[in-house]
Amino acid sequence: MRCTPWPPSMNNVDPDLLASWLTARSIARGLPLPVPDHGGLRVDTGLPEELCRHVFAGPDVGITELAHKITDPRIVIKMCGTREQLLVRVTPRWHLQPPGYLMTKEPGRNPVPSLPPGYWMQVATEAAVTTARIFAEDDTLAASGYAVEYEGVFVFDRIATDAAHQRQGLGAALMAALGTAQRSQAAQRVLVATEAGRALYATLGWRVLSPYCTVALPND
Repeated sequence: MRCTPWPPSMNNVDPDLLASWLTARSIARGLPLPVPDHGGLRVDTGLPEELCRHVFAGPDVGITELAHKITDPRIVIKMCGTREQLLVRVTPRWHLQPPGYLMTKEPGRNPVPSLPPGYWMQVATEAAVTTARIFAEDDTLAASGYAVEYEGVFVFDRIATDAAHQRQGLGAALMAALGTAQRSQAAQRVLVATEAGRALYATLGWRVLSPYCTVALPND
């Protein structure tokens, strides 16, 4: 999928990279593929807490148009860039959500997955989606994650470790296991991290390409 570029001065990241990442994310989650809308991309998530999201590569004028049109708090606006760049594009009724970070890692050798004692892993690929799950000795799920390769990117999604099993190296083991599914060694690795996740990924050689900010309307 390729979106129509808007003026380079309005982009904080490459729109094609954003489109490929967002498409791969939608595939990983079984969602409709993103479609161009107001100069960005729209994903109809159809979730109880989120009907759809509008995603932009930078502070496009379309953000302001949407900010005045949207009335449903379940429709959110996301943008690659700083909170200041996003806030000046929306009205005061929009509230910032917890920050995220679009991170990338250049192609290279994949580390060998390694688990601490007392855990076992299951990795499976169905269609385009690879799923990795780590279980404790009692077979309870300790960590899980997903990956999809699409048009020059290899995307990691929903990397999560249960609170009772954190600081055991399970996140790194998940990333390494998922990475074995990458077919094109030229594909750029992409993910979106939380504030807490950013530190973990930095230790694994990832870098922040751009802040990834979100605004939503309050639930009155």
